[in-house]
Amino acid sequence: MTTRHRKSGRSQPKDTPAPTLFDHKFERPELLTWALTHRSLAYETKPETLPDPASDNEQLEFVGDAVLGLAVAESLFRRFPSSREGELTRLRASLVSRRHLGEVAARIDLGSFLLLGRGEEQSGGRKKTALLANALEAVIAALYLDGGLTAARAFIEKHIIEPALPDLNLALQGTSTFSGAIGDHKSALQEHLQATGFGQPHYVLTDSSGPDHQKRFRVEVRIDDKSGGSRALAESEGTTKKQAQQEAARLAFERLVAEARIAKSSLNNHSNGAGRAEAAE
Repeated sequence: MTTRHRKSGRSQPKDTPAPTLFDHKFERPELLTWALTHRSLAYETKPETLPDPASDNEQLEFVGDAVLGLAVAESLFRRFPSSREGELTRLRASLVSRRHLGEVAARIDLGSFLLLGRGEEQSGGRKKTALLANALEAVIAALYLDGGLTAARAFIEKHIIEPALPDLNLALQGTSTFSGAIGDHKSALQEHLQATGFGQPHYVLTDSSGPDHQKRFRVEVRIDDKSGGSRALAESEGTTKKQAQQEAARLAFERLVAEARIAKSSLNNHSNGAGRAEAAE
């Protein structure tokens, strides 16, 4: 994969990725170029082509959305055979959300390869969540049209589903009404607390250190207890307050899930012991 830049009057992305970038050798590499072409480029360079659906990747987004939905539904059906339809629907909604797809696209640096108009480039288009999510769907469509469902499914499993499995498994362990907040540990914690009868979590900034350009924040997450006081669940730090809160929420959620599992196991052991004692009498 090369990082040379084109010499033109528009934005300067990396060269179109090699056909093997997505673990697939494109027989028709023009499909990949099409998938990476944003409408802003056609608008600025060839406005006469705008009525042509093939001038940008929006048509491919439509196909990619359908392929993604099918592949995710099939994968969740296989991975979570004991989950109800409602749970699977919420998990699928989270995996195909703009937020999650945008994060996936950012992680694989898809924005560096987009073909954008100058205006979109100057407004930070390569980092816009919605734009990245749409481009990712278009790439999925290109994979599907070139290599069939097998090629598209392999990409979806590797980049969209598998990295999210720890969050999905943890959330399903914690509550049967997971709303589908992959990576959003604050929402998962809040949902778990509501489902188990607790109130809202409170995030307290306990420390900040470092120069302005390298700040680190330490945050503690607490819940109110029945005695009128508060109980600290977890504490963590990050380069932003939001990052520290998310990590503290993740640790708190894991702690509560583990405590619930231990309590349930202890109750079962007690019940079994009482049952054996009654039988002995």
